[in-house]
Amino acid sequence: MSTSHSSRRTFIKASGLGLMAMTLPDVFNFEKIMQNKNGYMVYVGTYTNGKSEGIYLYKLDPQTGALTHVNTTKGIKNPSFLAIDPNRKFLFSVSEVGDFEGKPGGAISAFAIDQKTGALTLINQQPTQGGAPCYVTIDKTGKSVLAANYSGGNVSIFSVGADGKLSPPTVFQHTGSGPDKKRQEKPHAHCIVLDPANKFAFSADLGTDKIVGYRFDAKQSKLTAGQPAAVSVKPGAGPRHFAFHPNGRYAFVINELDNTITAFSYTASSGALKELQTISTLPQGYSEESYCADIHVSADGKFVYGSNRGHNSIAVFAVDAQSGKLTFVEHVSTGGKWPRNFTLDPTGKLLLVANQNTDNVVAFRIDANTGKLTATGQVLDVPAPVCLQIVPAFG
Repeated sequence: MSTSHSSRRTFIKASGLGLMAMTLPDVFNFEKIMQNKNGYMVYVGTYTNGKSEGIYLYKLDPQTGALTHVNTTKGIKNPSFLAIDPNRKFLFSVSEVGDFEGKPGGAISAFAIDQKTGALTLINQQPTQGGAPCYVTIDKTGKSVLAANYSGGNVSIFSVGADGKLSPPTVFQHTGSGPDKKRQEKPHAHCIVLDPANKFAFSADLGTDKIVGYRFDAKQSKLTAGQPAAVSVKPGAGPRHFAFHPNGRYAFVINELDNTITAFSYTASSGALKELQTISTLPQGYSEESYCADIHVSADGKFVYGSNRGHNSIAVFAVDAQSGKLTFVEHVSTGGKWPRNFTLDPTGKLLLVANQNTDNVVAFRIDANTGKLTATGQVLDVPAPVCLQIVPAFG
């Protein structure tokens, strides 16, 4: 059994009491930090069963990659994955637990973002009606929130009010299993991602080796089954996270269990995916334990990045603009252990990676021509970091 799987089960079991009472954000040296209106703010989602207290907020210097603590929002159990609405007014967080308010399943929390400070104030919470929600996203209109429930094997969609309040969800259950009896005994929805046109949604299901497709109605905040309903990857691959190319013609899924990335062509009019290529994220001959985690495409569409937990690296690939196929560029050590999620800053100059098991976030500079990464020397200590979300600085 992989460390990621056993860790998720441990966190869920330890978090079965649900959510703690909310407390006010812990503001540190706030006014001084916010005087510099250039740069970005970084929200960090974490697991809270160790030293972590919740969602951390930092100011990012885009020139150096330095991160300075601003505040911490306490009181949410395992806010491991975060999403921010297009207008930066609201932040949505999963609570990756097995029980919420005495019932099986996790929760999504909605927060208002203070437009001067970036601090978070809880608006409301809704059950996801599926255990261990591990991914949350918001559509381009800001009126729909979608979540993937890992142990529930389903996805949830919530409508969002003008005040950021979440409605109760509609839930779609996945079915099936895969050849890995320990990790694929049932569906395990691991993400849900909207296409660039905001018309289709896709959920990578690690348990069934499928990318499950849905048609998305933004006006009604509604999902319906796609046609085709799903596309399969190699048996035992374990698809985890999914990302679109900015041109809308290609998409990529990173497969956790067999350490590969599968590239697809994408037909935006029908929501159809067609496999183009599958390529390893690990060095040739590497045989030690490792599991893929996250994937991102650079804003210019020239490069794809994927994280390897165990090998503890970011794998860099160049994208052929004509075919959508990938060519390996390099592996770079993440400067820590078990790199979970990572992100690129809006300028495309920096990559920040969250090393869950060494409690740090490490910054890398991106070469715009080659896609290669160089460590900036900036290392931030933050407990059990999982998800990083970057937005322009407030104020």
